[in-house]
Amino acid sequence: MDAPDHVMDGPDGLGGVSRPGRIAALGEGITPDELALAARNHGLPLEALRYDVTPPGLHYVLVHYDIPAASADDWQLTVDGLVKTPLALDLAALRSLPAVTRRVTLECAGNGRALLTPRPISQPWLVEAVGTADWTGVPLRVLLDEAGVDEGAVEAVFTGADHGVERGVEQDYRRSLPVAVASGDVLVAYDMNGAPLPPQHGYPLRLVVPGWYGMAHVKWLRGITLVDAPFDGFQQAVAYRFRWDADDPGEPVTKILPRALMIPPGFPDFMSRARVVRPGPVLLEGRAWSGHGPVTRVDVTTDDGATWSEAALDEDPSPRQAAAWLHWQAPWTAVPGTHVLGARATDATGRTQPLTQPWNRGGFANNLVQRIPVHCV
Repeated sequence: MDAPDHVMDGPDGLGGVSRPGRIAALGEGITPDELALAARNHGLPLEALRYDVTPPGLHYVLVHYDIPAASADDWQLTVDGLVKTPLALDLAALRSLPAVTRRVTLECAGNGRALLTPRPISQPWLVEAVGTADWTGVPLRVLLDEAGVDEGAVEAVFTGADHGVERGVEQDYRRSLPVAVASGDVLVAYDMNGAPLPPQHGYPLRLVVPGWYGMAHVKWLRGITLVDAPFDGFQQAVAYRFRWDADDPGEPVTKILPRALMIPPGFPDFMSRARVVRPGPVLLEGRAWSGHGPVTRVDVTTDDGATWSEAALDEDPSPRQAAAWLHWQAPWTAVPGTHVLGARATDATGRTQPLTQPWNRGGFANNLVQRIPVHCV
C-alpha cells in the first residue's frame, strides 16, 4: 500500500502478486482489497478522544505485512554501520539504561485518504488514524553516543522484523532519519502506557519519532545502521512521498500537519453514525495537534464553515508532553434542525487546516477540516 502506480517485478516474479497502485474510478465503492485492509487495521473511535492518553486497544493500528512472532528472551537490537563501536543489545541491557517517558501523538500519513475525490486505493482511512500514548524507552541519542557515530554518517536506517512484498519488492520494513533528527527526541521504546508494548504496537521494541507521521515510527525494531548517503529503500524513496502524477518523483512525507478533531456530540445511528442531539446547551470538545509546532488556536463552526468562533484551549503541556495533542472545548446552543459541525487547528508556525482537499496520488496528509452532520430534535 501507499506506493506509486508501477510494479517493480523482481527476479522471482513477485510483481505477479503485487497489484499496481491506482486511483478509484468516479463513483467506485470500497474494493475487497481495501475492505480486507480495513479489517486488519483499525482507527480510534472518535468518542475515545475524551482520553488524554489513548488505551492501547483503542489507539490506531497500521500493520504493513504480518505482526511478527517475537520473544523478549532472544530479541536483540544492533547498532552498526558507520560507528566506532558496533552494539548488540538485548532487552535487559536496554532496560538497564536510564529510561525516559514521552507523551506523543501518532497519526498515520494516510489519515483522511478515503475522503479524497478521486480516492487513492489503499488503506481507506477516514479521520480516525490517530492516538496518543505515554511511550517509555531509551533516547536513541544515548545508543548513538555509546556506539560513536562517524563523521561521515548522514542517516540512520531502521529495520523492523516485519517482512513482505510491496509493488513487487520483497523487503523488511525499513525507514531512515537524518542523523540530526535521530539525535534529537527520538525514543527506542519498550513500554506503552506503563506496560510492555502490545504485539500490534511493535513488541518488544519500536521507534517513536515525536512530530512525524506514523511511517517513521518503525515497529518490531531490530537494527539501526548508520550510512553515508540518503537511504533509497522502498519505504523511503518510493512509498510515502507526495506525488501529483504517476511519474512524479515526489517529495517526502515527514512532519504531521495541524489537525483538530471533535468528539461527535449526542448519540449515533448504528449504521450511518449520524448524530442526534437535543435542543439546548451542548459542550463541543476534542483534540488538536501538529508536528510543526504547538497548536495555538482552534476555531469551531456549527454552520458548515459560514461562521467560526474560537475555542478554549487547555494550558500548554509540559515539555514531556510537547508532542501530544491538546484538549479544546467550545459551548454551543443547539436548536432544532440539521447542522454541520467542524473544528480547525492553527499552529505556532502559522499552518492551518485547509477548507478544500489537499489531493495527492498517495492520499497523504489530508488534513481537511472534519465535517460532522448533527440532527437536533
